Amino acid sequence: MQTHKNNLSHGLKSRHVTMLSIAGVIGAGLFVGSGRAIAEAGPATILAYILAGGLVVLVMRMLAEMAVASPDTGSFSTYADLAIGKWAGYTIGWLYWWFWVLIIPIEANIAATIINSWVPQLEIWVLSLVITLLLTATNLFSVKNYGEFEFWLALVKVVAIVSFIALGVCAIFGLLPGAGVSGVSRLWDTGGFMPNGFGAVLSAMLITMFSFLGAEVVTIAAAESDEAGKHISKATNSVIWRITLFYILSIFIVIALVPWTDPRLATEGSYVTVLDTLGVPNAKAIIDFVVLTSVTSCLNSSLYTASRMVYSLSRRGDAPACAQITSRSGTPVVAVLLSTGAAFLAVIANYLVPAKVFGFLMASSGAIALLVYLVIAISQLRLRQRLTAQGKTLGYRMWLFPWLTWGVILFISGVLVLMLFRPDHRLEVVSTMVLAVLVVCSGVLVTRRRARGGAVAGVGQGA
Repeated sequence: MQTHKNNLSHGLKSRHVTMLSIAGVIGAGLFVGSGRAIAEAGPATILAYILAGGLVVLVMRMLAEMAVASPDTGSFSTYADLAIGKWAGYTIGWLYWWFWVLIIPIEANIAATIINSWVPQLEIWVLSLVITLLLTATNLFSVKNYGEFEFWLALVKVVAIVSFIALGVCAIFGLLPGAGVSGVSRLWDTGGFMPNGFGAVLSAMLITMFSFLGAEVVTIAAAESDEAGKHISKATNSVIWRITLFYILSIFIVIALVPWTDPRLATEGSYVTVLDTLGVPNAKAIIDFVVLTSVTSCLNSSLYTASRMVYSLSRRGDAPACAQITSRSGTPVVAVLLSTGAAFLAVIANYLVPAKVFGFLMASSGAIALLVYLVIAISQLRLRQRLTAQGKTLGYRMWLFPWLTWGVILFISGVLVLMLFRPDHRLEVVSTMVLAVLVVCSGVLVTRRRARGGAVAGVGQGA
């Protein structure tokens, strides 16, 4: 399997990639957004996280099979290019870039809002600008700076979740004096385990899918380390315990200790609600600090991921050639600045265009996670068949091929159809599909223009 060589630095150390793989799936959605899922599906939300987590485990296994065989900073976009066609790599690459570009201003605004609540004298838009510029600078200097910064931010998230789980387990077993709650009766004593039916569980799963997107970033980052294959396989092997510990166990603690009907879950977030219930002083301030760390980490990774994706697209001729320019330290400076610039345009659009227009732009990223996973599965299916036909052996393989791969493809296709029939998710699918069609059309135009230019050059040389 051939991929493009790149001029990027190999400055990420083993501990950087390890921490990225551990905390890559931990975002603000776990601390705050999970409360919305619980309020919708009740205690059965745990099933939604198990389904979504299981899907991520299988998709990461498929992606790792391809990435270990041929590490590339374009990751699944490059593999789609090879397995499905130029149009597929182009489309999914630009959609993925769009997703992270939109995340940057959102996360910056959340971080700025938290800081503003501590220091009201500072304007939110000024704080958002400063935060984005600082993280842009972090990404511009070298990938080692990014890795180091992300390492410490990720460490704070991991320590916070492990501490929360330890506190919750103590409360469940009645080892927390004065907590006022113990046991797991909340799992069924308020309308039953599945009060709103299985349809609500599937709807909650769609909410949780947004939280899990980011696990695949390690395959992009590992391409800038000295032992890419080793780091990717190690990270993928650990994804099961990471999802079990950080998501499923922590959500179990929330639904075991707090009634799912508690209005604070949807307004304040699941972690704050639990800490308040347990009588932990300054619970909101503690979680605000952790969320601030998480969104800063996510913003940092968003900029890194977007810049590497547009760099890879440029290397394949699917983005402006200037995005290939790297600094002496091996940083794609133009790709970083292009991604930051696009994020600032999104912020400006939020103020200048009607709310419905910006709402459509945000909704257009809603189903991108599922499309990315679908493309990964199809790419792995086709590349594995091709390599098998060539008699090549793989050092890292997907389980039960091709049955599990086909199962993932059918499951994701079914979820996308389900979203079309649910009014609360229909806009996400439709707007994402509209955006995808526009990207495909732009790809066709670029390809034709390139072919026409090549033909003209050929005629000139012949003359």
